[in-house]
Amino acid sequence: MRKTFLIIIALLLANVTFGQADFFARLADSAYTLTKQRVIYDPSYVKLDYPNGDVPADRGVCTDVIIRAYRKMGIDLQKELYEDIKANFDKYPNQKRWGLTKPDRNIDHRRVPNLMVFFERHGTVKKITQNASDYLPGDIVCWDLNGKGLTHIGIVANEKSKDGQRNLIIHNIGGGQVMEDCLFNFTIIGHYSYKK
Repeated sequence: MRKTFLIIIALLLANVTFGQADFFARLADSAYTLTKQRVIYDPSYVKLDYPNGDVPADRGVCTDVIIRAYRKMGIDLQKELYEDIKANFDKYPNQKRWGLTKPDRNIDHRRVPNLMVFFERHGTVKKITQNASDYLPGDIVCWDLNGKGLTHIGIVANEKSKDGQRNLIIHNIGGGQVMEDCLFNFTIIGHYSYKK
């Protein structure tokens, strides 16, 4: 009886683990589909619908890759982040970094430092290492591009680099929504997974 119980528990835990892995693999796939759309890098402030607001489909920045990939999974980061920032404004860098005195549902979710705080508060903070195998499909990675706080964000893809050593990254660093071998090209400052 005890053995049967343990087997059932093991199967249930395995199912949860596979379900988690499946979600993140699908998230990586949803990000990959974005690479098929032509997008011009455009950081302009845009008044958005709420919830589920988005900039025009042919425009975007690095954060829009994350937002759009999650939206394809039924998760609206605009709404999730706005609700959290509204209730916890002092936890986010808005006031200090941008001089804001209240949340702004048009732009808050489109700022890397805000997404980092949100993922720290509601996701899983993962180790920052130089070991490529620690970065799994669907993981979110953040970088400091210049050592002075110029931040960037991307999603780890299911696809591997040509040498098979690293998963590729789906991001928009100025050339549109692309998939590239750039995991260790910049200083990694954040590594997360998030599933609502």
